[in-house]
Amino acid sequence: MRILIIGAVAAGTSAAAKARRNNDKAEIVIYDKDIDISYSACGLPYYIGGEIEGIDELTPRNPEFFLKKYNVDIKTKHKVVKIDHLNKTLTIKNMNLNEVFVDNFDKLVIATGATPFIPDVEGIQSDNVFFLRNVQSAKSIHNFIQNNKPKNAVIVGTGFIGFEMLENLIAEDINVTIIEQQNKIAPNLDQDMSRFLENILMQKGIKILKEATLTKIENDKVTLKVDTLTKSEQDVNIIEGEIELQSDMVIMATGVKPNINLAIEAGVEVGVTGAIKVDNHMQTNLPDIYACGDCIETFSLITGKPSYKPLGSTANKTGRIAGDVITGGNIKYKGNLGTGIFKLFDLTVANTGLSEAEAIKEGFDIQVCHNIKPDKPSYFKGKEMVIKAIADKKTEKILGVQIVGYDGVDKRIDVFVTLITYGAKVDELFHLDLAYAPPFSTTKDPVHYTGMILDNAINNNRPLITSTKLKTLVQSGKKVQIIDARVNKQFEKSCVDGAVNIPHSKLRETMNSLEKDTLTVTYCNKGVTGNAAQNILLNNGITNVYNLSGGHKFYK
Repeated sequence: MRILIIGAVAAGTSAAAKARRNNDKAEIVIYDKDIDISYSACGLPYYIGGEIEGIDELTPRNPEFFLKKYNVDIKTKHKVVKIDHLNKTLTIKNMNLNEVFVDNFDKLVIATGATPFIPDVEGIQSDNVFFLRNVQSAKSIHNFIQNNKPKNAVIVGTGFIGFEMLENLIAEDINVTIIEQQNKIAPNLDQDMSRFLENILMQKGIKILKEATLTKIENDKVTLKVDTLTKSEQDVNIIEGEIELQSDMVIMATGVKPNINLAIEAGVEVGVTGAIKVDNHMQTNLPDIYACGDCIETFSLITGKPSYKPLGSTANKTGRIAGDVITGGNIKYKGNLGTGIFKLFDLTVANTGLSEAEAIKEGFDIQVCHNIKPDKPSYFKGKEMVIKAIADKKTEKILGVQIVGYDGVDKRIDVFVTLITYGAKVDELFHLDLAYAPPFSTTKDPVHYTGMILDNAINNNRPLITSTKLKTLVQSGKKVQIIDARVNKQFEKSCVDGAVNIPHSKLRETMNSLEKDTLTVTYCNKGVTGNAAQNILLNNGITNVYNLSGGHKFYK
């Protein structure tokens, strides 16, 4: 059997390694138009920021390694220009010798990855504009910084790459402004969690421009078209809807698109997301042609609907499946949750599953909660994390989770990933026998608390109201009793609009002053005492009582 693979990064090399393990006699050749192979793309920003000393640490395996260990022949600087599926041949250009030749295959794996999305902006091809996608682009950015000592930079986009570059450019003492075309930062977060993250970044002095579109790049400045400005942007001058920012370099982190032109020309079918359509064995519509990695369309584990999630973890899995199937195996892809995590200064931001917006769009009747708890006790310097969880009221299963915090976020998100994958119901979270010792967690872990809050809301008549819905309710003019159950000192410092202060300790003795038939909302600082106040009211005949999800802290 002769196996040809197009692409030698995560998916392609994973396919080759698995195919070799299954079949020691097959001829396996990988063609890649790039110089570097099997590199850690997610580590590139940290090389630029100096956290990783040498680029070689991100490229530990070269063609010689694969030939020696796996008997896989990887040919770099070889661009595949045509796939002939009828004759089972590839036309390849050797870019080193400028020669074209033809190779034949029994099985073909397309792992052509993704390419940066390049917006139509004047000056986008300038020498000081960079797209971080591979090792060579990382070297170019690193060399530009070392040689030109830029003072100001603009980053376009607030996804994983945008934020990771933000941290690492600041580490190089560069004054950075990050701009976002949408009305919120971090596309993987819901609006409320996005605002929460933005407030933290503002407090750190990070310059953020939302609803801003890059229109022109020239020399040491960029021009933006803007719609509105928020608090973090008040020092920017707007002239007729445009802003000029000083910028010695521009990082474009505007996302990627699947690299599918070669496949389309060969007759490979493309899915609704614009990526290559494959079945759960990575088979395309053409016989003996498979695809994997960032060029393919996968599907949601929750909804079963097609999705495009260009993540390194997904690329490795789909590559392994392709390599297994073409050599007689039967591994099937079971879907993904779109799990993501990134580091931003001392913060960690993570998400998995459906967002609130996505769940509503899919027609789920959802329960949302915001849980603010420390990762470990305060005497071990525990720091709070905010966990937003979305559950389906009908099945009581968790649909999605978003976390913004410091330490221990990775542990909790992975627990939630496992729970969602295996269909856990909210009441099961409390019974998890999670590891506990003070250096690592609290006795009741934030995961436990999240389950308890959701279970109370869905099954025990302890409904929650989100900050957004409460604000809308107050603005509508509808009659509502809002009870601040904190001590007077906290109330006087800051409170929810329209609230009255009845401390938890005095709630029972002032019960008669409340209207029993009026919609009532209780809250405290983070939610626990607000729930206790809610219990008191419910047990004393006030039946329509909501607790503010995340308390005043998240509301503020």
